[in-house]
Amino acid sequence: MGKQYADIPDELKLFIEKQRIYFVGTASDGRVNLSPKGMDSLRILNKNRVIWLNVTGSGNETAAHVQENPRMTLMFAAFEGNPMILRLFGKAKVIHRSDQQWAELYARFKPLPGARQIFDLTVDLVQTSCGMAVPTFEYVGDRELLNDWATKKGEAGIRQYWEDRNQISIDGKPTHIVKKNA
Repeated sequence: MGKQYADIPDELKLFIEKQRIYFVGTASDGRVNLSPKGMDSLRILNKNRVIWLNVTGSGNETAAHVQENPRMTLMFAAFEGNPMILRLFGKAKVIHRSDQQWAELYARFKPLPGARQIFDLTVDLVQTSCGMAVPTFEYVGDRELLNDWATKKGEAGIRQYWEDRNQISIDGKPTHIVKKNA
């Protein structure tokens, strides 16, 4: 059934790289946040380090949580082929555009409109579980709606959106999106 590892084995790295969707879980002292992610936004830098590019969305819970409590879990599920659930547990930090590491890390991704943060996860536990109850799905394609929305808003419109809707979490925690992305 399930196994635990201190780092990401090569066969699990290949599994992760094939996934079109993953889930991010964080929490501070308020609500637990769980967000689906896609858009080719994840990179494995080494056996214990993963980065993912966060684009502008309706909330900014992950940033607020990580700045207060760095715990993060990434979860992947096999929706086709052999069943498996894979979780990466660790501590994350948020990298904003004004941070020194931004340019180097952002260069690893295809540029996406509305990019607002990169999360840098140091993995301390990798765990698989059976996934036998996860249904199978057929991948049809990526949605371009968020990219289209961000492109239409433009850089100034995205910054205004951050000011209006992304500065505070649903629990009233600051995200520092405007201050750190000046």
